[in-house]
Amino acid sequence: MGRPRLHDEHTAGALLTAAERLVAEGGVDAISVRAAAVGAETTTRAVYALFGSKDGLIQALAQRTFALLMDRVAAVPPSGDPGGDLIACSVDGYRSFALEHPDLYRLFFTAERPRPPLSAQSTRTRTAALGQLVLLLERAQAAGLLGGHTVQDVTLMWDAACTGLAMREICGPIQRSEGARIWTATLQALLAGLGSTDLAPTSVADQHVRPAGSVRTS
Repeated sequence: MGRPRLHDEHTAGALLTAAERLVAEGGVDAISVRAAAVGAETTTRAVYALFGSKDGLIQALAQRTFALLMDRVAAVPPSGDPGGDLIACSVDGYRSFALEHPDLYRLFFTAERPRPPLSAQSTRTRTAALGQLVLLLERAQAAGLLGGHTVQDVTLMWDAACTGLAMREICGPIQRSEGARIWTATLQALLAGLGSTDLAPTSVADQHVRPAGSVRTS
């Protein structure tokens, strides 16, 4: 028989939970190998065995963060309504994740706190999480809900709207009891505006490069 593993997924989970608590207490700079080990009631050897280093622990925390978001979004039951699914996944999935893990959200989704550069693996996990939104928007586009806007542009708009809503609710101006209603109303209005035929869509990238005060001509 081989040797039993001294450090398993349970220990890894405990260390990541401890690291999340450290982020809540003092940001990413509060994470250390020793502090995480103490918080998980294990040894520094376990940290090195499972993650290799402090940076490895932080990258694993980033990957766990994006995986938690994906799990939350994937748990929202799909329906035959692309627009309704887009809003439900945003409110019941994305919002729920942000409120359950506000410190991880601030660290890896906003620029409010200094954050370490993401490794290639962490970046792939982040891209996979963003891919859920892209798929939802592609369904909405196929249903004619995005007007003439591109999925690329609406991904930026939708992400910005959800990030702003999440931060306002985490920070307090949006009361928790009113959060779901305000998120739903805001995103419904955004989706309705995107699908309106009264407004000619313009590229977000085009808006960035057009000089201030210039007039768009046909």
